[in-house]
Amino acid sequence: MNENDAIRKSVLESVENLPLSKLNAVPEGGGWSIMQILEHLYLMERSVTKSFAVSLAGNEKKEVSPKQIEMTTDRSTKVDAPPFVIPEDADISLDEMKKKLEQSRMEFIKVTGTASEEDLNQKSFRHPLFGDLSLKQWTRFVGLHEQRHLQQIEETKSRIY
Repeated sequence: MNENDAIRKSVLESVENLPLSKLNAVPEGGGWSIMQILEHLYLMERSVTKSFAVSLAGNEKKEVSPKQIEMTTDRSTKVDAPPFVIPEDADISLDEMKKKLEQSRMEFIKVTGTASEEDLNQKSFRHPLFGDLSLKQWTRFVGLHEQRHLQQIEETKSRIY
C-alpha cells in the first residue's frame, strides 16, 4: 500500500497548481480532461474496493496464477475503460476531487486491512483484461493503474498547454 500511496501523491502533485480551466480542458484531438482522468481513478478505486469486499465476504477460495499486471503501465497499448469507470463531464473543483480520491483511498485501505495473508492469496475476482487476479495482485494493480494514468496526465498537460 505504501507504493500505491506514493503514486497517488505523485498524481496529486502533478495537478496541484493547474488552473481549473486546464484541469477541465479536453485535449485537442480528443481524450479525457485531467479532471476526467482523476474521476476515472476515483471510480476505479471504488469499484475495486466493492469487489474486494464481496470477495472477502464470500467463502470461495481458489489460487490463481500471477498475471503480468506490470503491463498496465505500458501506454503504447490502448485499453478501453469498462462503462462503470468512464467519467462524466462534470466540472468540479480540484479540492472536491481530492476529497473524493481521499475517501476512495480510505475505503480501500479499510477493506484491504481486513484481509488476512491467506485471503489475499486465495481469494480473487475478475479483471476485464487479465482475468482472475488474487486480492494481493488487485492491491498492487490499483497503484499500477494510477501510474499509467499519471503518464496520461503528463501527456494531457503537454497537449493542453
